Amino acid sequence: MPKKKNKIACYISLAFLLFLLIFLFVGQFFLGHDPYATNLSDAFKHAGEDGYPLGTDQLGRCIMCRIIAGGQQTVYSSMIVVAVVFAFGSLMGMIAGYSGGAVDSVITRIITVFQAFPGFVLAVAIAGILGPGKGNGMIALILVYWTTYARYSRSLVLNLRNNNFVRAAKMCGAGHFSILIKYILPNMFPPLLVTAALDIGNVVLNMAGLSYLGLGGARPTAEWGAMMSESRRFMQTNPSLIVIPGIALLVVVFLFNICSDCARNYYDKRGSFHEK
Repeated sequence: MPKKKNKIACYISLAFLLFLLIFLFVGQFFLGHDPYATNLSDAFKHAGEDGYPLGTDQLGRCIMCRIIAGGQQTVYSSMIVVAVVFAFGSLMGMIAGYSGGAVDSVITRIITVFQAFPGFVLAVAIAGILGPGKGNGMIALILVYWTTYARYSRSLVLNLRNNNFVRAAKMCGAGHFSILIKYILPNMFPPLLVTAALDIGNVVLNMAGLSYLGLGGARPTAEWGAMMSESRRFMQTNPSLIVIPGIALLVVVFLFNICSDCARNYYDKRGSFHEK
């Protein structure tokens, strides 16, 4: 019974996550307010007042519209970051693990240098050097997260390259590129995909954290971390300005983490390539 309940919870979480992603993409087309339009006469409207579902902020901007626009900025930017580090990091790890020798040594040392610093601290430092902006924040997170996939894919390749099916492919005359694409990559893709799913929630938090510190999207970009940062001085008088984007961030990270845990459990049940 518990397994059945867990499966149902996974399906429900996945359905909510898909609905949320679709809603963030198309929701702005069904709302009648510009998330960046200011009107001081409409400042600090309460929820439901004058056609504002969640009220307005200190500049009279619709909070609901800004939450949707901010979700696009935060969530989709984070998914792009994970996709880039997944591709680049996995490629570097495959090259290092399969080539060995000096190439492996150089790439491993580069990975070690990047992983010598706490991830978010390094991201803040890189973003501070590059300057504020969503693109620079994404670059900072890419430079931090690619090492995880590079190290993991390297270890997977080291375990796979001496397997019998790889030796058989070499005996049949298969080239290095063919071996990597046809035999090694399909076996290492599932665990890497699970790692990517687990990382999306963390990247969303880090993206919002950079924006909160003023190192993400430049104002007046509607980004959840930036919205919380702008609303700090109104915490006592209008706490909803900071609570609402905080709840949105919490819900998104929670759904991504639940779905990623389900993906990990599914992969663990199927077994790794060692057990096949």
